[in-house]
Amino acid sequence: MTTDVSRRPAARHRPGAPPVPRRRRSLADLLDRRATPYLFIAPFFVLFGIFGLFPLLATAWMSLHDWHLINGDDGWAGLDNYRDLLTDSSFWNALANTLSLFVLSTVPQLLLALGVAAALNTALRARTVWRAGVLVPNIVSVVAVALVFAQVFGKDAGIANWLLGLVGIDPINWQAEKWSSHLGISVIVIWRWTGYNALIYLAAMQAVPADLYESARLDGASAWSAFWHVTVPMIRPTILFTTVVSTIGGLQLFAEPLLFDGQGEANGGSDRQFQTVTMYLYEKGFFLFDAGTAAAVAWLLFLLIAVVAVGNFLAVRRAVASR
Repeated sequence: MTTDVSRRPAARHRPGAPPVPRRRRSLADLLDRRATPYLFIAPFFVLFGIFGLFPLLATAWMSLHDWHLINGDDGWAGLDNYRDLLTDSSFWNALANTLSLFVLSTVPQLLLALGVAAALNTALRARTVWRAGVLVPNIVSVVAVALVFAQVFGKDAGIANWLLGLVGIDPINWQAEKWSSHLGISVIVIWRWTGYNALIYLAAMQAVPADLYESARLDGASAWSAFWHVTVPMIRPTILFTTVVSTIGGLQLFAEPLLFDGQGEANGGSDRQFQTVTMYLYEKGFFLFDAGTAAAVAWLLFLLIAVVAVGNFLAVRRAVASR
């Protein structure tokens, strides 16, 4: 036997009985319900304001002043720091070096990481060992990596020149020429970050449904065709993520070119052949103590990264979507 609870008459107040008190929310209870969620997320915004927003605004203010690193503000400069940069040949040289190193290191790095991830996604023996091994270059200190590769690309006793000598090629002064120094620095960046991106791609590949590969095999698709028409489109968000992150990192190269010649000087070689924008910023701010110009460089670099990152995002999204 069933009863319809919704049809039961509401309880009525009996005559002579004490009134039923209505529950009221106190002010403390209301504040607890409304304010507690904001208190939980407040630490992030406090730390961001101190270490993120304040330095950002302070840098923008410094870029508009003739600011000495030690003596402080020497007066309003307006846009003079930006105008001086745009007429400085050293700045344009550093910008060209940065873009060259970015292209030479980022594009091969992401393609190689995609291939490594595809290999690690197969039925390999000791897969855990291989997957952990590809991350080792990223764990090693960047200073140690740069110093080791500076010896690898040494002019007199470097391993690279020794290998070239085996095939009859004369030794190369890797640090002296622009093309050779860019190639050497790109090798360092590729060696250090390929494994990191490969593991990100591998995690995305393992989330691809297996029935898609089964359908591709039933349609007669080869492993190569299934990779480009099933795997790559399915991990498109991950590819876009690594593209944007690699763009940000590639345009902020600092430690690798700074230590490439083993000298640790910010001018990037005798002819500034591998000086990047961040090295130029470092030279202006900490060698010449021109903090105002260094702040202007930082903001121009920020704008450059934003433009290139958005461009790469749109280009990669269109390329992957077309497959």
